Amino acid sequence: MASHDAWALVCRLFTGGTPLARSMLSPGEIAASSALGKAVKPAALNQTHTLCPYCQLHRCQIWGDGKGGRCCHCPECGQVSVQADDLAALELDEEWFRAKLRLAMDINSRDGIIDLGSGVWHLGEARRDPVLLARSLINVWREPTILDRVRVKGGDIRVIAPRHRETRGEPFGHGVEWLSLEERFAFYGGGITYTPVAETVGMSVVADPTTPVFGPFSADFRWVTLDSWPDGAIHCTPGQAAVFKALWEFKGEWRRGEQVMLRAGLNSTKPSDVFKAARYEGPRHAYQTLVDTQEREGLYAMPCAAKQ
Repeated sequence: MASHDAWALVCRLFTGGTPLARSMLSPGEIAASSALGKAVKPAALNQTHTLCPYCQLHRCQIWGDGKGGRCCHCPECGQVSVQADDLAALELDEEWFRAKLRLAMDINSRDGIIDLGSGVWHLGEARRDPVLLARSLINVWREPTILDRVRVKGGDIRVIAPRHRETRGEPFGHGVEWLSLEERFAFYGGGITYTPVAETVGMSVVADPTTPVFGPFSADFRWVTLDSWPDGAIHCTPGQAAVFKALWEFKGEWRRGEQVMLRAGLNSTKPSDVFKAARYEGPRHAYQTLVDTQEREGLYAMPCAAKQ
């Protein structure tokens, strides 16, 4: 529940785009903010006006109270003392936010983030699909040319944006997929995780996304549970999950690296390439544990898939 509250607060801060007074946070959000670490940072509100600390309804000018303190004059409550905590605020570290979203979507680090204006950013490309981040779907609807600026041949556009009260189904039509910020992403382990729509037909929805369904793998192959890994389920990037899924579908049979990567929809010819980065210690452990290789022949197999 704490992780859910933490992500809800992240979404609220991003959607608003401005610092949020701590006095406006619910007790659950205040508790969740302590778990967010570098995702949020303290901020100061306007020092000349504030919402009445008592009723939180009227915006009032701040005055000195003649005793070294401050107060405001609320039309409903009269003179109300203003404390330092009343002006304390919290804001989202949006550089952290965009960087973690790129990592969750397995976007190549060589692709820079481009500010397209109007609260829309091009985060890069995930497996040839351009990925946009928008503070509101309205921002993209009002300027449809934004989509034309990032569109690539043979690739669909993914738009990450918060829910909107007017949104139903697929708001952009063919070739543009909306990824709801609240529903498709989550705060986990100091970072952000992404959950794609389950592609397995006829399988019931699993409440815990880490639950093993295919051997040690979760339903979407994004999580691996191994007794040899002491830190719980291992979280994989979409590219790593695609490699594991491809190897699983070969049912333990040896396949050339090119065949595996073609099935995974990736450009490299060696499955191990997507596990090399130092930050992928957990996924690399899973790969080394579950995948057998014949380096000289360029062959790969997943023995545990043959047992299913």
